[in-house]
Amino acid sequence: MDEDGLIATLFAPLATDEGADKLGDDAAAFAGGPGDVVVTCDALAAGVHFFPEDPPAAIAAKALRVNLSDLAAKGAEPFGYLLALALPPGLAPEWAEGFAHGLAADQARYGVSLMGGDTLRASPGGGVTITVTAFGRVASGATVRRRAARAGDAVVVTGTIGDAALGLRVRLGDALGLGAEDRAALEAAYLWPEPPVAAWRAVAAHARAAMDVSDGLIGDLAKMCRAAGVGARLDLDAVPLSAAVCRAVAADQAAFDRAVTGGDDYQILAAVAPERLSAYLAALSACGSEGSVIGEVVAGAGVALTRSGEAAQVDDGRFQHF
Repeated sequence: MDEDGLIATLFAPLATDEGADKLGDDAAAFAGGPGDVVVTCDALAAGVHFFPEDPPAAIAAKALRVNLSDLAAKGAEPFGYLLALALPPGLAPEWAEGFAHGLAADQARYGVSLMGGDTLRASPGGGVTITVTAFGRVASGATVRRRAARAGDAVVVTGTIGDAALGLRVRLGDALGLGAEDRAALEAAYLWPEPPVAAWRAVAAHARAAMDVSDGLIGDLAKMCRAAGVGARLDLDAVPLSAAVCRAVAADQAAFDRAVTGGDDYQILAAVAPERLSAYLAALSACGSEGSVIGEVVAGAGVALTRSGEAAQVDDGRFQHF
C-alpha cells in the first residue's frame, strides 16, 4: 500500500469532522472566531528529509517553511506553530542552539510564534525527528481547497521548479554537468526552501483551488485533479526553470524529468478562473512572487503532458515513503 492508499483506506475514515475534508487536502479548517483557523502538520526525519550533517538552522527553517507553504496554499495568514522534537542521546547542545536560532530567525521573518509542543528522546538508533503543526487564519468558510478546481481554470505555479530536486542530486555527489556556482545554487535551494508565504493574500483573493508542490509538480497536479474530479493539460515547455536547472537540462535531458517530478519545491500550484487570472498574477507580483501559466484544467481525469504541442512523457522520479 502506497502513502496515498494508506491515508485513503485507513485514516480518512477517521476524519469525521467536516473541517478535515476527509483528509483530501494538506490542512484542516475550523471556526476560530472571528473567521476560521487552518491547521496543517508535517514531519521531517533525518536520513529521509534532510541529512544529519545539515546545519541545524537550515533543518529548523525547512521544518517550519514546509508547513507555512501549506498554509499559504490555503489562503491562510500564518500566526503560530507547535513543535514536537525527538532527539537522539548524545546530541551536542550546540545542535539544539543552532536549531533554535534557525526557528527564531524564521519567526521574525514570517511573523509566527511557537505556541507549545513536546521534546523527547528518539528511539534507540533513531535520528532527529521534527514535527511542526502550524496555524493560520482565513475568513469564515474561505479556505482554498484542492477539490474546488473546475474545467476551464488556468493552472498556475509560482517561482521555479526543480531546484531542490536537482540540489539533492548535487548533495548525493552528482555534478549534473554544472559549474561550482550552479551546483551551490541548487544545493542552497535544497537546504533552504523559499516558499512564497506572503502569496497567501493572492491565493485568498483570486485562486479557486491550490496546494503546495512538495511531492513533484506533475504528481501534485494529479492529486489536485483527483480531489476535484477533473483532468488537466500540462505544457512542459511552460514550466518555469531557474538558470541553473536550464543548464543542467542542457547537459542531460533526464534532469528535466527529475525537476518536474522530484519535489521539495514548496511553490504554490493553483487553479484560477480565467476571469481572475490577470488579477491573480498581479497580486502574486505584489507579494514578491511570480506566477507562470503552465496548463489548463479540463474535463475528465489524469494529467496529459505536452511538449511543443505534442503528447509527451516523463520518467517519474518521485520519492514515496512506502
